[in-house]
Amino acid sequence: MRPSFPVRLGPAEQALIDQLKSVGADQVAERIGVVGLPTRRVESYHYTDLKTLLRAVPALGQPANEASAPALRVPGAFNLMIANGVIQNAATAPAGIIVGKANGGVLTTRDDVLVHLNNGLVKEALTLTLESSVDPVIQIERRIEGEAAHVADAVKVFLADGASATILETFSGSDAAHVGNHASYIALGKGAVLTHITLDLSASGVSHFATNEYHLADGARLRTLVIHAGANLARTQLFPNLVGAEAHADVTGLNLVSEGQHADITMETTHAVPHTSSQPLFKSIARGRSKAVIQGKLVVLRDAQKTDAKFMHQGLMLSDDAEILSKPELEIYADDVVCGHGSTCGKLDEDSLFYLLSRGISKVEAETMLVRGFIAELLDPVEDEALNEALQGVVDGWLLGK
Repeated sequence: MRPSFPVRLGPAEQALIDQLKSVGADQVAERIGVVGLPTRRVESYHYTDLKTLLRAVPALGQPANEASAPALRVPGAFNLMIANGVIQNAATAPAGIIVGKANGGVLTTRDDVLVHLNNGLVKEALTLTLESSVDPVIQIERRIEGEAAHVADAVKVFLADGASATILETFSGSDAAHVGNHASYIALGKGAVLTHITLDLSASGVSHFATNEYHLADGARLRTLVIHAGANLARTQLFPNLVGAEAHADVTGLNLVSEGQHADITMETTHAVPHTSSQPLFKSIARGRSKAVIQGKLVVLRDAQKTDAKFMHQGLMLSDDAEILSKPELEIYADDVVCGHGSTCGKLDEDSLFYLLSRGISKVEAETMLVRGFIAELLDPVEDEALNEALQGVVDGWLLGK
């Protein structure tokens, strides 16, 4: 029997333990004290060693006295805001939307430190019930304002049977070394259709963590798009659960990383019943000395016969120092399925670049055109014109170094 040794706790872990105890989350605090933050020895954090990357955690956030300028505005959207974990008053909701509040966290308990921390620290969650199809985009601004702060917040959404909606969540705030831990729990009723976009526009010194959990009933249709384009350290976890027959999920994401940034999208899609399908597609673009990570696992349970699931990740390196890491996985317990995964990584196509240069297009503009083409299949399915234009503006801003 191998002897067990106590984990050596760093300043970040000790700060988390103290904060958890201060809000009465003693069980989570005890767990952090025993196992610490995950290292590369934890398989799901193999490329994002939080013990090394998260060196400090600021004090818990206080109510915000003032708000910074919105990071993104979508014309015509219905806006909601959570600032420093506090749900702000909103305008009258459009027909079909019920806005409310609920006590405590929203995520299903699982063996994950970010989930434990969020559930332990969140006091109040924003709730949305969509009783019917909603035309305007619903934009939820999740901000961390003021001096450096540690903030945990949560959103819970339910789409009624046959309802449809587009929800955009933006993460931003003041230019300080914040740590944000955000949770979204979304349940889709029978035949419901949802486009859910999460966009990190945090300042460069921020550590941004988000967990999105989805439950799809019979015939539900889900499209997700995660975009990392801000924080120095970012990790978004996606947990789609297809629990109804004929449910389908297009799970997509984009890492945009520059000098010194580390962005990680980790997905685990579970097919629980027969006749479900998913098509995860992720892309990463890295320049300078940066790191982009994509981990994608497709889990097909024993009863989920006739599952059709295909995972793909494509990486584009714009510098020799860039690093793109990919880990696709299949975990299949059924025997009548069509499943697969793939991953590619490379630089801009030299023949295409030469063709554009030979037509008198500048090198910078030619490279921008090729990158836009690389990203297009992620943005094109966003049907709302104003939202699509806003997202394209974010990508263009990143390409121009803004």
